[in-house]
Amino acid sequence: MATQRLGIIMHGVTGRMGMNQHLIRSIVAIRAQGGVPLANGDRAMPDPILIGRNADKIAALAKAHGIERWGTDLDKALANKDDTIFFDAGTTQMRPALLAKAIRAGKHVYCEKPIATNLNEAVEVARLAQEAGVKNGAVQDKLFLPGLRKLDMLRRADFFGRMLSVRLEFGYWVFEGDLQPIQRPSWNYRKEEGGGMILDMMCHWRYVLDNLFGQVKSISCLGATHIPQRWDEAGKPYAATADDAAYAMAELVGHHGEPVIAQMNMSWATRVRRDDLVTFHVDGTHGSAVAGLQECRAQSRVTTPRPVWNPDVKQTMNFFDQWQEVPDSQVYDNGFKIQWEHFIRHVVENEPYRWTLAEGAKGVQLVEAALQSWQERRWIDVPALAV
Repeated sequence: MATQRLGIIMHGVTGRMGMNQHLIRSIVAIRAQGGVPLANGDRAMPDPILIGRNADKIAALAKAHGIERWGTDLDKALANKDDTIFFDAGTTQMRPALLAKAIRAGKHVYCEKPIATNLNEAVEVARLAQEAGVKNGAVQDKLFLPGLRKLDMLRRADFFGRMLSVRLEFGYWVFEGDLQPIQRPSWNYRKEEGGGMILDMMCHWRYVLDNLFGQVKSISCLGATHIPQRWDEAGKPYAATADDAAYAMAELVGHHGEPVIAQMNMSWATRVRRDDLVTFHVDGTHGSAVAGLQECRAQSRVTTPRPVWNPDVKQTMNFFDQWQEVPDSQVYDNGFKIQWEHFIRHVVENEPYRWTLAEGAKGVQLVEAALQSWQERRWIDVPALAV
């Protein structure tokens, strides 16, 4: 068994997602386990270099996690032939230009979503990667969550029969910042800085819908800025210019050609009374299921209860108790780490990989369709995207 070094340029990993999910829980964890196992018995060992603008912050982060290499000069890092992958988790506005620079330097590229703030740039960078012949990928972490993997297992087992509808509920109360400290960065609520619920979350819902329930055919969406004033990290008030909630419906073409209706409610101004911060409720002719981040509960056709509508008496049924938990069939690793391992094997041994920049561009396509629907107050068709 041999260990193959894999040089990775990691940009934008001082932010919350980049540091926690990609650096600490993915690359550092992979290094701690001895690398990524390959088909021939070898292992691919990531050797990251952390790149950022703040030298002190980057140096401290590298030291804290046993990483020897760090720097502030991206061009110098891209010029190093020994580092073959470029990863970006920085700002969305900068992402297309950074990816294009890395592609032109001959690097394989992997990045957070959205891959761009508009569809033209998303398609351009996806095409550039294809034309350059470099491996490329965009984060689609929700597909690797235990709850959704269990839901997908039910779908593949034909548990639902003919799928009818999907109801997605996402969100929680993000503190305004005047009474309690904020738990999301203030730029999330500034449109000019790439903030907004639709841009942030529609990219996720596109790949979840496409992969688990059916191809998106059309969408109707209404956005809202429910909280017009928030307070930033320094405690200063500012005007929220981005949408903090969206309410959408989509028409899907199911995996067997059946029509499926998807409802999507997403809000950073809602208080949670459901199983998880995000839930996916799927109804079908033979059964239904509700999945969260970790758990999934199902109810089959033959175990469906017979509730009686009577508004004059207190409801005696506990509907939550009538669902059967789908058990863990394996030990579920961190979703971001799993996708990193797939991408590393894709680069090192050409393992098939389908979560590409072209798939990431589909997410941006749905963002633009949702924003257009909101602006024009009508249904918008979502045609097949040619990349």
